Amino acid sequence: MRHITIASLAVLTLSACAAAPAPPPAVTYTGSPQAQWEQGQRAYEAWSAARPGWKVTASGLQHRRVSAARPGGRRPDPTDVVTIHYVGRFIDGRTFDSSRERGEPATFPLPRLIKGWQEGVPMMRVGETWQFVIPAPIAYGDRWRDPIPPNSTLLFEIELIDIPER
Repeated sequence: MRHITIASLAVLTLSACAAAPAPPPAVTYTGSPQAQWEQGQRAYEAWSAARPGWKVTASGLQHRRVSAARPGGRRPDPTDVVTIHYVGRFIDGRTFDSSRERGEPATFPLPRLIKGWQEGVPMMRVGETWQFVIPAPIAYGDRWRDPIPPNSTLLFEIELIDIPER
């Protein structure tokens, strides 16, 4: 039987802690419920942008590849129609829409989608799955899109299945 020293146990414990992402910073909420909602959205975006492995574009779109495809795989053009599976969530983890829950992928023309998808999906290759954090200005902005409140940061996991009309 191997014996673990106190020093070894301390090193293992600290190593495990270093791998875990830091929790989001505390936010002091002020103002109306909508103002507080918006403060929480911005705090999440700032925390998320600092996570290891995430990239941020000039528009504020945050993204990371979850699973890769062949390096030569096709990428959609911004004007293409795409077939995807997706799950849309709020920053608290609640799902507001999901093709996966419906059990059927969705086919959309990219120009008719929110700006965050118009920017993010063309970065993907067919067969890849990516995660996106989409700030309100490139999502639905200050519009209410039931069940999405105004100025919401949206989280999506998207699998690009096909580019059917090429």
